[in-house]
This record gives sequence, structure tokens and C-alpha cells, in this order.
Amino acid sequence: MKINLSIYYGLLLLLFVSLTSCGISKSLHDVPDVSAYNSVIPERVKTSDSSFTLGNNHLSKNQQGLWELYVEGNPYQRGLITGSLTQELFHKQESIFVSKIDKFVPSKTKQALLRRFLAWYNRKLYLNVPLEYKTEILGLSKYASPDYNYIADPYLRVLYFHGAHDIGHALQDLALVGCSSFAAWDDKTEDGSLIIGRNLDFYAGDDFAEEKIVSFTNPTEGNKFMSVTWAGMLGVLSGMNEHGLTVTINAGKSKIPLIAKTPISILNREILQYASNIKEAIAIAKKRQVFVSESILVGSAEDRKAVIIEVSPHNFGVYDVQNSNQLICSNHFQSEAYANDKNNLKHIEESHSQYRYERMEELLDQNPKLTPEIAVDILRNKEGLHNKAIGYGNEKALNQLLAHHSVVFKPEQRLVWVSSNPYQLGEFVAYDLNEIFKTPTKTALANTALNIEEDPFQYTEAYKNYQSYRHLRHEVLTAIDNNDTIDLEKLLQLEKLNLEYWESYYIVGTYYYKKGYYTAALEAFKIAKTKEITTVPDEEQVDKYIKKLKRKLEL
Repeated sequence: MKINLSIYYGLLLLLFVSLTSCGISKSLHDVPDVSAYNSVIPERVKTSDSSFTLGNNHLSKNQQGLWELYVEGNPYQRGLITGSLTQELFHKQESIFVSKIDKFVPSKTKQALLRRFLAWYNRKLYLNVPLEYKTEILGLSKYASPDYNYIADPYLRVLYFHGAHDIGHALQDLALVGCSSFAAWDDKTEDGSLIIGRNLDFYAGDDFAEEKIVSFTNPTEGNKFMSVTWAGMLGVLSGMNEHGLTVTINAGKSKIPLIAKTPISILNREILQYASNIKEAIAIAKKRQVFVSESILVGSAEDRKAVIIEVSPHNFGVYDVQNSNQLICSNHFQSEAYANDKNNLKHIEESHSQYRYERMEELLDQNPKLTPEIAVDILRNKEGLHNKAIGYGNEKALNQLLAHHSVVFKPEQRLVWVSSNPYQLGEFVAYDLNEIFKTPTKTALANTALNIEEDPFQYTEAYKNYQSYRHLRHEVLTAIDNNDTIDLEKLLQLEKLNLEYWESYYIVGTYYYKKGYYTAALEAFKIAKTKEITTVPDEEQVDKYIKKLKRKLEL
């Protein structure tokens, strides 16, 4: 079961009780000096409802629903231009983000405490974000919505948002994410070229993932690069630069950090912009202090291989496979540096990370010569080990039907394929970085001849049932929280809509238990026990209910 975000905000508020505002003044007043930059940019020109230009820069929506953004210039210009071009999308993403806070922390008093806590928690953030990116964020923040200035002034607010992935990862895990990635090269691919696939299972709601942006950046300093992002995010979660260096991130097991340092998306951005090979990527990663544990899978056209850089607040390791041309990454560390790390060993034992690792291994073994199309098929796979049906949405599956995006890279050819909605099921749109950066003023950036076709699963009855399940699940969980009564037919329907998913029966069992229907509850939990339960703590919770119910029923 995913941990409710209210726990996250509750932890923040509890931590705040023992804290003072000491030490935050400098961070609140630190604003980059942009006097050396020209703050005047051309006016944005709207060429259609979904197409805008601004000098050589442009934003347009393709037929698959992906926004394609091209931006060039110095740091301040890039921020201003990005803000101007994406302002409506920026306001929408910010509204979605803030609405989630309002939902889980409706009290204005608690929201005020939360704001003060965040100011304290992020008091060292400004020291750990390079000046270039703070300058770019300042430019972007000029186009932030004024509706949320009560949270913090626009610059600080946007700076804080860049650490939201890290904070959510650490305090939810605490697991907002269950990402999967892999790489293959030489004899493991059809033409010997390096191929990398990744699912970013960062879920902040369906509405948050609606307006994905495929961003292409041409900075005055460093490498040109692309990334998959959303409006308001200048950091990188998945991307490739002009040298064919790629970065993708997978969350590791983290302790709750007591202070924000370098957001992982900012570190990724720096690697893409300033590294051209694995050695340079490692050097950049080593010099930054992070505040969560993260695996960064780095692929390199120059090195013709991939490695995993494993970073955490107090440790650093590099996992470089020996005698193999295949690399797999889920959500646990594999390097020698973490061989005796208790948190990591516990995570391997109790979470779904090792299961997904073994599933990727299994699918790659079944496809000994990887192609981009096969990589997409693997990323879309919804079954468990040995093709077992484990229910739709199960976090043991590679495709959990919640991904923000999926990407396949072919670094030596500078090719990338980006998924379109829904999840990984839409068409994977192809982009050729060589062509894009050679003629960047073209507003249609995709190389559609290389697109990978959509997954027909999205048109099946099973997918329709899964979508119905998600809506009904929310309704039933809300009723449980509010101690409301749910019609029996709805409970039976919840089970039928996702028959192989353990969670269906767990939710029904929980409802019956709270209502005092102990025989029905026991039956539901017993069925849940026969399914593929996601984690050891989840299984222990099911066992606990069964034990309590047997005592109550004197069985």
C-alpha cells in the first residue's frame, strides 16, 4: 500500500514543533545578482492554441500530446524565456501541486507551520545549488503565479519545488517512486549499440502528468541537452546531451534527512550540461552533497557502456558490471560501497525492488538481442515473474500503470524515444538530437518515421476495468477514512475489477473489519494472502489482520 501523503505533511509538522527559525535569514534573502544580464527578452508570439515562438525559442504540442520546448541563451535568459513560453503550463502545474497541499493540510494554521518548517528545512539549499541554476530559476520565477505568494516569494517557491522530488522520496518511502531501468550493449543488442530503457514511476496524480514537456536546451556554456520534464522544473530526471551521455535516476532507501542540500534533479542537470563521458559524470557527482539516496544510471556513447553512480548523504559508490554487457537498476544499491549498508540490505529484503530487478533480468534473458522496440515492450510489461498475473497497478510489475514517463535512449545515434499518455501505453515519440540541434528553429522536432507504436492494451476491457478500479478504490478508501457505509455491490465490484491484485481484497477486508463484519473480513484477507503481495510489511499487515480476526472469531 502506498503511504498517504498526509503522513508526509504530518511528519513535517511534528518536526517543526521542536524547531526555531534560527539560521534561515540568509537563505530567505539570498537572490542571485543578475545585473550583468539583459533582462529584456522578445515578446512571446502565439501562432496557434498550442504553439508559441519567442525569437529562436519555441513551444508547441505534437499530435501525441507531448509539448516540445526549445530554449537557448545565458542562464537568466533561459529562465525568462522558459517562463514566458510555458507560463500557462507553469501555472497549471503549480496549482496542482499546491492543491495537494491544501487537500492534505486543510488547516490554515498548520499550513503556516508547514511554510515555516520548509523555510527552516531548506535553509542550506541556496548553498548547494550552483549559481547558474539559481539564476535560471530566478528568471523562471518571474512567470510564477502570484496566487501562491503566501507560501513564499516566487523565487524561493520555485527553488523549493526543485527539492520536492527529494523530500517526497525521503519522507514517503518512504516511496513515491519505484522506478526501473536497464542498459545493454555490444552482444546484448541487435546492432551492438548501447540501448537504455527507463520508467519514471513518480506519481503525483494523473493531472500532474498530463502536460509532459520534452525540453531541448542550448546553453551558452556547456553541452546542449534534452530532458523529459514538466513546466516549472529545470532539473533533470531523464535526459541525454549532444555527446550521447544519458542520465536517469532511481530512488534508493533513505533515512529522513534533517536538511536539504543538492536536489538530485539539479545534480543530474549539471552532469548532462558539463560531462561528456562517465569519468566526468562521476567527478561532478562526487563534488555535490545530496540529501537522499539515489541511483544515477549513466550511459555514455563515448564509453559505449553504462554504469550506476550511487549517491547518498554519507556514502558514494559506482557500480560497473564486470564480464557483462548488461546493467539493471531498480531501487537498491549494488556497489561495494553499500555491501554492508543495513538500510539497503533491509530494502532488498522487504521491498519490491529485488522482485522488479529479477523481472527485468528475466525479460532481458528472453530477449538476448535488445532493440528499442523490445525495450519499450519490457517497460510496458504488466506481469510478474514467470509471467504471473499479479493484478494491474501492482508495484512488483515494471509497468505499474502510474509512470510519469518512460524513455528509451540510443546514445551513439543520439536518438531518444519518449512515451506519450496514458502512462507508457501511448506512442513512443522519436527525437534525433543531431538534427534538432543542427536546425533548432524547426517547430516540429520529432522524427515521426521512427516512432514506436502505441500499446493496444489501452483499448482493452482489462484497461477499462483498471481505470474503473482506480476510481472505485478512491471512493471506498474515502468511505473507510470517514467511517461511511459502502454498498455491498460496490465492494464486490472492487474485487472483480482487479481480480489478481491483493490490494483489492485488502481494502475490502479493511472495510469489513472496521464495520465489525469479522467473518467477511477474514475471508477477504485470506484471499489477499493468496495473491502476490507487494512488500514484506504489507504481507505482515495482512497476517496481523488474519491473526486478530481468528482471535475475535475464536477460531
